[in-house]
Amino acid sequence: MAIFLTGQSRVLIQGITGSEGRKHGQRMLAAGTKIVGGTNPRKAGQTVDLGAPLPVFATVADAMAATGADVSVVFVPALGVKAAVIEAVDAQIPLVVVITEGIPVHDTTAFWAYASAAGNRTRIVGPNCPGVASPGKSNAGIIPADITTEGRIGLVSKSGTLTYQMMYELRDVGFSTCVGIGGDPVVGTTHIDCLQAFQEDPETDAIVMIGEIGGDAEERAAAFVDQHVTKPVVGYVAGFTAPEGKTMGHAGAIVSGSAGTAQAKKEALEKVGVRVGKTPSETARIARAAVRQAR
Repeated sequence: MAIFLTGQSRVLIQGITGSEGRKHGQRMLAAGTKIVGGTNPRKAGQTVDLGAPLPVFATVADAMAATGADVSVVFVPALGVKAAVIEAVDAQIPLVVVITEGIPVHDTTAFWAYASAAGNRTRIVGPNCPGVASPGKSNAGIIPADITTEGRIGLVSKSGTLTYQMMYELRDVGFSTCVGIGGDPVVGTTHIDCLQAFQEDPETDAIVMIGEIGGDAEERAAAFVDQHVTKPVVGYVAGFTAPEGKTMGHAGAIVSGSAGTAQAKKEALEKVGVRVGKTPSETARIARAAVRQAR
């Protein structure tokens, strides 16, 4: 079993004819993902070769009607992402994974609010994220498909790089699903959403949660763990050495005064019983032990 993305997921790529859509589409297809087509309104009716010929449709609604697609991965340039996500929401596709970085926060806020007003029938993961991978089943995004194995750990992470490192560190144990939620100030799917889904997944035994400085998402996740999560949760917070007031990598990773510091997040998590590693490798060791105990 997996969350959000399974072996039965039928995936389309918005922006399939662009260089990023083609390149990562080939990788996803090679990983076993069921890619059924893509969209580009200027090239509708054509096919694109990703190792297999795939149809190009004008809209997400057209692609869904023809192929039964239930997941869209967005590889559209930043200024076109708002329209692309709104189109996907209008088509009521269940899951949209927005890989694109550099999207104006105002645009993200707008399409997130649009999805909410439409009843949250479409889950948005991202933007500025590596995507969702359920090893051995499906891979939607840019997460490498050959660095880990299928297993019983659930991973949710703000950081793409740390997602990959944790997957590799725990390749001997394996993962049910790895979700890179992105590090922008506004994201569609949160730590809490993933924690709830992993808690409800019978084939996830333990959860690894990777956060970073900035905002209060990890503190809110800690409160959720305290009230709703019974499975072991292991955490890591990036940014202990970040200077105050400086944006570090992600647009949302900025500390102001004592708010959003790595130490504050670590303390909030540990207060509710989440063991927090000092390094990614230590976090992996703690998670490995937690899985053994859960069994």
